Amino acid sequence: MAKAKKGAVELIALQCTTCKRKNYTTTKNRRNVQGKLEMKKYCKWCKGSTDHKETKIK
Repeated sequence: MAKAKKGAVELIALQCTTCKRKNYTTTKNRRNVQGKLEMKKYCKWCKGSTDHKETKIK
């Protein structure tokens, strides 16, 4: 079984700015992207493309 390395890449969640639900998970390289990640993604609860911002995974 492989061990998870602690490094520059971290696992993050993307939260919808409208309904505040965490819809997506992705990885982010902290060395290349210093600020918070923000993307336009589809939210199935809002039924449309909305802005999603980076949050931590519990």
